[in-house]
Amino acid sequence: MDLPDAGWDEVIRWAHQDRMLGRIGNALSALEITLMPEQRGQGASRIILDAMRGHARTLGYRHMFAPVRPTAKHLEPFTPIDDYVRRCTADGLPVDPWLRVHIRAGGEIVRVAPTSMVIPGSIADWNRWASMSFPASGQIAVPGALVPVHVSLEHDHAVYVEPNIWVRHSMS
Repeated sequence: MDLPDAGWDEVIRWAHQDRMLGRIGNALSALEITLMPEQRGQGASRIILDAMRGHARTLGYRHMFAPVRPTAKHLEPFTPIDDYVRRCTADGLPVDPWLRVHIRAGGEIVRVAPTSMVIPGSIADWNRWASMSFPASGQIAVPGALVPVHVSLEHDHAVYVEPNIWVRHSMS
């Protein structure tokens, strides 16, 4: 299957288009698992991921795909995603904890989705969303963001282009 560069955003567009045209789906994509901070690190994400995989299997899908948002990447917003995703621990697993969960569950890293989620807005929008001000144009790190936000004060515009990692889970 050809997975899109636009990951998360494109999966949503494809699903909408398929539904509007009455097409039967032939693939399943996971989009998000979000846990309350106090629930993290206790194995709940693996339980939810296994349940999603089991549901995909029950529905008869051969694969489940996920545009995975690496949970520790925000600590290194200026590190290129290609470099980040290649880093491994001593046991050969990805350095990123969420990618490790996927790999331990049987997932396989397929490739980077460089424009998985695109969020444009005015400077006022971004001031509000990020709870911070943007004093200059350029690439500005925002807490929690995987990559810097591209800011143009001259055009009253900022855009966040988040990369994700495509992971394939086979149901066999």
